Amino acid sequence: MKEKYNFIVIDSIVYNIGVYADIKEVADFLDKYANRTDDGDLKRELIGVYFNFSDIKFEPQTDSNYDEFERLWNKLTEPEEFHDVKIANFEFRAYFNNVSRVIYGYSNNRAYRKDMTVNFTAKKPARS
Repeated sequence: MKEKYNFIVIDSIVYNIGVYADIKEVADFLDKYANRTDDGDLKRELIGVYFNFSDIKFEPQTDSNYDEFERLWNKLTEPEEFHDVKIANFEFRAYFNNVSRVIYGYSNNRAYRKDMTVNFTAKKPARS
């Protein structure tokens, strides 16, 4: 099993749900324009480099973390445009996408979920 850490903070709120290691960090280069001229040369104006995080996976829901897991789900699916995120030692403003989870069991009138994932997409470039 992969290592778990508690190092994601969203909107200054710490969630006591383990986060699995192996988070993918991507440096996306966004251009204002990028065009090839007739002679094949590339003309480009770079806006900046955005650090985005994907494949963020959380530990499964259990009796001991049931309410905390739901609280995190509610934050990740909140209808807000942007959130302040701290992941490891990097802080940035981002929006969430591709939030998902899988129901794996049902007991005592409770559905239990696992494989909850989310992607964080930066609002502004980290480098420009």
